[in-house]
Amino acid sequence: MPEGDTVWHTAAILRQYLAGRTLTRCDIRVPRFATVDLTGGVVDEALSRGKHLFIRIGAASIHSHLKMDGSWRVGDRPVRVDHRARIILEAGTIRAIGVDLGVLEILERDHDGDVVAHLGPDLLGEDWDPKLAAANLMADPDRPIAEALLDQRVMAGIGNVYCNELCFVSGQLPTAPVSAIADPRRMVLRARDMLWANRFRWNRCTTGDTRAGRQLWVYGRAGQRCRRCGTRIEYRNPDGTGERVAYWCPTCQR
Repeated sequence: MPEGDTVWHTAAILRQYLAGRTLTRCDIRVPRFATVDLTGGVVDEALSRGKHLFIRIGAASIHSHLKMDGSWRVGDRPVRVDHRARIILEAGTIRAIGVDLGVLEILERDHDGDVVAHLGPDLLGEDWDPKLAAANLMADPDRPIAEALLDQRVMAGIGNVYCNELCFVSGQLPTAPVSAIADPRRMVLRARDMLWANRFRWNRCTTGDTRAGRQLWVYGRAGQRCRRCGTRIEYRNPDGTGERVAYWCPTCQR
């Protein structure tokens, strides 16, 4: 599930392969932008903002959001292309393919920041501000913690995996109100530390143990024993989509 760390890492890979190179192919497979051709333009940079990703080329900016299943596949050709491809960029022998992207649009570079102006401080960005993030988190004391953590206007980059892991390490139920958080600054700093530690990994680790099957405290572990106390992890999927699914230990989280 792509979250802020995955998008940051993806932007770093795109930068590594494409920055400074001239596009030799630009094939956009979204009807609204299918006639846009950026061939001949030089890729200036690739960067992330929360869960949003931008590739800036001249006066244009390719804006994408991975949503639940999207990804960018980058490397020396051939990189496989199938019906899920939404955009294909090539620069000589380098090919970058945006697959199953939830959002793909071409924006004016000078105004591409408008689409992310509503976001809170970026956990992996230069604008990171723990004081503002903590204030945003506590703005509505009755709001459930999980709902507040997943709101990108509070702070940008947290998805469902980190939401559940943060609730566990903080000892709070996802459904508890934010007023139950004794130290909101500590909560947002923990969030930043988690994403920062995983920004170069594809497989997240919040436990400190990177061995297979040992990386996470509660997420995806319904019915398994809590790593701390041995109680079985509980699970709830209220909307059936997986976007708000909750995992928790009924002993460690109160």
